[in-house]
Amino acid sequence: MHPSVLFLSVILIFALPGVHGSKVLVFPLDGSHWVNMRILVEELHSRGHSISVVRSSDSWYIKETSLHYTSITVQGTGVLDEESIKVMVSSLLRIQREGRSAWTRFKMEMELMDKVIEMNIKECEMMTRMFEDQSLMQSLRVADNHYFGPEVDYFQFVQAADLWLMRVDFVFEFPRPTMPNVVYMGGFQCKPAKPLPEDLEEFVQSSGEHGFIIMSLGTLFGELPHDLADEIAAAFAQLPQKVIWRHTGDRPATLGNNTRLVSWMPQNDLLGHSKIRAFVAHGGTNGVQEAIYHGVPVLGLPLIFDQPDNLHRMKIKGAAKIVDFVTLDRNIFLQALQEVLHEPSYRMNMQRLSRLHRDQPMKPLDLALFWIEFVMRHKGAAHLRTESYKMP
Repeated sequence: MHPSVLFLSVILIFALPGVHGSKVLVFPLDGSHWVNMRILVEELHSRGHSISVVRSSDSWYIKETSLHYTSITVQGTGVLDEESIKVMVSSLLRIQREGRSAWTRFKMEMELMDKVIEMNIKECEMMTRMFEDQSLMQSLRVADNHYFGPEVDYFQFVQAADLWLMRVDFVFEFPRPTMPNVVYMGGFQCKPAKPLPEDLEEFVQSSGEHGFIIMSLGTLFGELPHDLADEIAAAFAQLPQKVIWRHTGDRPATLGNNTRLVSWMPQNDLLGHSKIRAFVAHGGTNGVQEAIYHGVPVLGLPLIFDQPDNLHRMKIKGAAKIVDFVTLDRNIFLQALQEVLHEPSYRMNMQRLSRLHRDQPMKPLDLALFWIEFVMRHKGAAHLRTESYKMP
């Protein structure tokens, strides 16, 4: 789903009269979306609000116990776990790299559909148990009528949201008309860099005047195909810059002495370092926003979801170059990386975007919190919402 139409989650807010704190019920998406939502949850908790988070028993990232919220755990299906998604993404990349037929991809998609069908069966079993529990259903009806009114279905409820939080802004997004109850909070998770761990700082400082590059393909990439990892490593080895590469799997045979493999990196802190020169990234929204915040040009390697679209926006703004995974070899990768490193326009354009992003009357996080609490204080914001949502 494109980030411009992706809201972080549905937040249901029940204000308690006569007190400063409110009760907030959060239905978050898992994965990297929770990384964003957790920031809002922790900030709301620090302001005295009581937070409840609905999570699946097989959640990837949402912990059952937390100092910042009370969890409501529902039984998960246990079918589409994080590892399954990683395998699917790696398989898709391998199929494209090897030039396999459409039937090979179709077979993989059918295997994915088998998992989806299995998940749907388990969901039906869960719903059957729930709807046949008369006591539970009566309790839900009472709560529904009390908080939302009679005959309000989920779709109507979402349409009637008083406030929409969009995790983009018009530095990243293309301009367009919008409504007054839509709040753009792009980059709200970004923050100034903190000092690096001693070993990383020593490695970075050893880069001298050439600086360093970081490469990270996000959390959903599993192991890169060996041939692809070798091509990337061989290209890195020809650079005078040092490289920090978030990599899983076997050590590439062509790895150079200038490249350090890590299983995790403090990405925000590295992007904010004075010696950073470029960011090799898959194009996820979080990473792109951090690159904008710190003014670091991007070499993009998109594959799925919103990644190609995100990087296309950066390319049009002159702040990124895109390389196709399918045709990538060491020469193509090296040439593209050298262009980003040595053509001044990439850094100049990204630093211009950074200045625009930072030049706001309020920080994006403060803006989001203001409007969330605005809805709490006034028990809604119907005056900001168009009535067109009621149209069939």
